[in-house]
Order: sequence, then structure tokens, then C-alpha cells
Amino acid sequence: MNTNETLQQFKETVNHYLQELNNFTLEELKHQPNENEWSLGQMYLHLINSALYMQLRNIDDCMSTTAVTPVPTEGKSKDAIAVFELGSFPPIRIQVPPSPEYTPQQPESREQLIQGLKHVVSRMEEIEPRLAEAPLQNTVAHPRFGPLNALEWFKLTEMHYRHHLLQLERLKAISRA
Repeated sequence: MNTNETLQQFKETVNHYLQELNNFTLEELKHQPNENEWSLGQMYLHLINSALYMQLRNIDDCMSTTAVTPVPTEGKSKDAIAVFELGSFPPIRIQVPPSPEYTPQQPESREQLIQGLKHVVSRMEEIEPRLAEAPLQNTVAHPRFGPLNALEWFKLTEMHYRHHLLQLERLKAISRA
């Protein structure tokens, strides 16, 4: 996929998330199936916050003309190579133990989620035309995948949103049971 196709796929995925929001009250969005499971609202905030404060920030860092990127001692991990070759995350559940640093807060409102998703789309639209100029040697390390450049972070953002569609469906099924 080129960057424009990646952006279009991302926007379609976000539109799906926005449409799904219409099906839930704030109370339903805040419902956690159990103490180790995120609510739908927390999942939405995870998507918004990880895009804004990790993925898109790392794209900006990679594209910065003042960025100083140390030569990585290691290349991309095997997981990263597989994900980028496949063009998506494997359809498996990835669980991180609950922690104050990683577990998202509950949403304050549906509007917060709507505006957050729209803001992420807006940032992706701003970034996409500039990716052709991004220096491929400028990288920022991903905790699991190793060094990624701006183009890879952009594609990862889209893949991350698509991957969480599985969680959306699982949480919907739990809430409807």
C-alpha cells in the first residue's frame, strides 16, 4: 500500500469506529467485563492516545531536520518484519498487565471519543503528503519492533487501528451477552 491508500484505509477504519459509537451509551462504553479487561471506552482512548502521543509524535521526530538518530545496535525485530510483510498484526489477542502507565482512563463522554478520533484523522491527513520527504534513516525505536522510520510508524498506526477491530467485536459480544 502506498501512503495515500494507507490513509484511506485508516479513515475507513476510523469511520467504522465512529459508527459503532452510536450503538453505545456512555455507561456501556465504561463497562469493564472484568478487572483485567478494558472497557470499550478505554480501548477507544488507547487508540487515540497511542496515535497522538506515540505513533504520530514518533513520525514527527523521524521527520525533524534536527533529529539525531543514533545508529541502532539492532535492526527490526522478527515480529516487526513479519507484521510489515503481512501488512497487519496477526489476529491474536495481545494483553499487557494492567498498570497506571498503560491502562487508559475511562472516557468522560462519547464526544471526547468522537473528537479524539477526528483529531487523529486530521493529523494523519496532515502528515501523509510529507512522508515522501521523510528521511528513511531517521528512526525511533518501538518497544517491541525496534527502530521504525516515519513511513513505518504511519503504516503501523493504520495496522494498530485495524487490529483493535477484533477487540471491538469481542467486547461488543460480551456486552450483548
